[in-house]
Amino acid sequence: MSSSETTTAAARTTAGQGGAVRIEDVVHRYGRGRETVTAVGPVDLTVPAGEFVVLVGASGCGKSTLLRLIAGFEQPTHGSVRVSGAAPHPGSSAGVVFQTPRLFPWRTVRGNIDLALRYAGVDRVRWPEHRERLLARVGLEGTEKRRTWEISGGQQQRVAIARALAAERPLLLLDEPFAALDALTRERLQEDVRLVAAQTGRTTVFVTHSAEEAVFLGSRIVVLTKGPGTVALDLPIDLPRGDVDAEELRTSREFAELRARVAHAVKSAAAD
Repeated sequence: MSSSETTTAAARTTAGQGGAVRIEDVVHRYGRGRETVTAVGPVDLTVPAGEFVVLVGASGCGKSTLLRLIAGFEQPTHGSVRVSGAAPHPGSSAGVVFQTPRLFPWRTVRGNIDLALRYAGVDRVRWPEHRERLLARVGLEGTEKRRTWEISGGQQQRVAIARALAAERPLLLLDEPFAALDALTRERLQEDVRLVAAQTGRTTVFVTHSAEEAVFLGSRIVVLTKGPGTVALDLPIDLPRGDVDAEELRTSREFAELRARVAHAVKSAAAD
């Protein structure tokens, strides 16, 4: 077995030991008294370890709120959220990628990755090895010495993904990470994330409002109703995963049928 195959196998083993998400009777509200707004719930949802779940719905349906609850950034008003059997803890339960990269502009690409490795507790002598592997995984070989403002928006988001993968948490959360990118860059990064998830076996929860993005990425799609968000559709996606021809997949009849079904469900859920 090659070194890359060994790394992939080890990552899969690590991911398989945790990352499962259990959401039980969760309701989340903002404000107090007459100003209270229910953003989510009630929601019951189980994400088994290794699954790629996409939360999709119209703006304001609570999908980003649900992701923040899974990350541990917020606590539910009612019910419980568990990651690998325990309450989520920000920074340690999951790697998180936001809509904007949130990189440190005064640091190089290498500096941003190294900072993530330091917070992940990786031994300093192993940083070069880990950094090289992470940058190769997101297609950024040779960019180590460049400042973040010297690279494109798509490359910055790749750095953000590499940084989220640095800690090797079994759970990866992504909140509309490609929304601000052009169509071509978005498609390329979709392919990267899909491949990374297949190679590492990490449990992944991805937020989007796009039916096409949801079908391309997910092994399962959860459509949320308009706020307060509840589950309107929970749909397994039976499409090939791993190293597949992305263009062939996107133009297949099965893909088109699933995209139409999800788009109809999102539209119906937003109208109810």
